[in-house]
Amino acid sequence: QVQLVESGGGLVQPGGSLRLSCAASGINFSIYGMGWYRQAPGKQRELVATIRSGGSTYYVDSVKGRFTISRDNAKKTVYLQMNSLKPEDTAVYYCNAYMATLNYWGQGTQVTVSS
Repeated sequence: QVQLVESGGGLVQPGGSLRLSCAASGINFSIYGMGWYRQAPGKQRELVATIRSGGSTYYVDSVKGRFTISRDNAKKTVYLQMNSLKPEDTAVYYCNAYMATLNYWGQGTQVTVSS
């Protein structure tokens, strides 16, 4: 079955960095688009960044210049490097794999930015 397993979340001070990882299994990873979403308490889940199978990327305006999404097809893993973190980045971060009508989600990893 399809599994997306996130890791790398935690507590970090404002201005700090974290690197999230999402390891995929059960899919032909290289042909899937991959994305990171986040959901803060009391808010809707929002798209953070995506990376297509060909490598092109998209970022929501609030993270441009601070976050970088990348993928390693050999390891079937997508990453989200988060720098200059702000308290408003606090959320549960979810990994997403998509292709046509197929859509899979990880269980999420908590990121808390606080002093």
